[in-house]
Amino acid sequence: MENTALRTVTPNNAKKSIRRAFKKKRPLFLWGPPGIGKSDIVSQITQEYNNSLLIDIRLSLWDPTDIKGIPYFDPTIGKMVWGAPEELPDEELASQYDTIVLFLDEMNSAAPSVQAAAYQLILNRRVGKYKLPDNVIIMAAGNREADKGVTYRMPAPLANRFVHLELVPSFDDWFQWAIDNKVHTDVVGYLTFAKKDLYDFDPKSPSRSFATPRSWSFVSELIEDNDDDENTTTDLVSGAVGEGLAVKFMAHRKVASTMPNPTEILDGKVKEMKAKEISAMYSLTVSLCYELKEASDKGDKKFDDKVNNFLRFAMDNFETELVVMGIKLALTQYSLPIDPDEVECFDEFHERFGKYITAAQQA
Repeated sequence: MENTALRTVTPNNAKKSIRRAFKKKRPLFLWGPPGIGKSDIVSQITQEYNNSLLIDIRLSLWDPTDIKGIPYFDPTIGKMVWGAPEELPDEELASQYDTIVLFLDEMNSAAPSVQAAAYQLILNRRVGKYKLPDNVIIMAAGNREADKGVTYRMPAPLANRFVHLELVPSFDDWFQWAIDNKVHTDVVGYLTFAKKDLYDFDPKSPSRSFATPRSWSFVSELIEDNDDDENTTTDLVSGAVGEGLAVKFMAHRKVASTMPNPTEILDGKVKEMKAKEISAMYSLTVSLCYELKEASDKGDKKFDDKVNNFLRFAMDNFETELVVMGIKLALTQYSLPIDPDEVECFDEFHERFGKYITAAQQA
């Protein structure tokens, strides 16, 4: 059963809801289109708990007997008994962890007979004589019927056992994730400029490749080697996000490669730039923030000097919009510890752009 009137939530808001549901051990079903990060969210939430374990079960690959277990003859009692599935946590395993998340992924892609077997497990927390340990939390996820994947309508009684959330993409949420996971600066820079290209899945399109947060992470991995073979790189990017976006992204990379070296800017060796293509400047801004973050994390003694060079370069070369975006990224997304008293040009910077930055932070 799929409720098309579900209230939609962004990944960060979904995490808040999942945390609250977990406190009450209330089963929760996360709906959403492919590649949006449903599985990653469950993994991230599980890792927040001390001494936790995530058991990821793809129900679409299971048979009903995988849940119910298989009967066998026990000669000690002279009866047939049920052998519980090895993948489900027993009391011995549960005693080793404070929290176990049993994640039933692709649940509505499982055959109706499998869903029926899972019903008893979710409804009663037991199947036959097998009983879920008390510290096990049930979580499920699946694609919507409208996504044109292999799905089966969930029976109403089973659906009613879950709290349902429908996930939608959010650039701001993805951006923070990209920073934390060191996604390639070319990808972050391009998508900062072209936010709508983060996600372009159309279930009516025959294309096998389309842009999602997941496929952009593939692109990040594929371009890490800095291979000079542009045709091969374009082929691979196209295979991840589609040909149209691949052409746009590769054109962006070509222009971005003409930008000054971020390290030389922060060291004060480069003070101006000639080419000022806007999307490439977005990438340069992201790269500068990346490097400042690394300098801060490493306790670089020249960090304040690097911040000064960053602000001076921005004032001398960027339009107001890009200056505001850069300092907002530095302060809010990268949480850079900028000390105004230690940055030589800060007073000038604040006098020229302070009111714009304040307005942007309040927006």
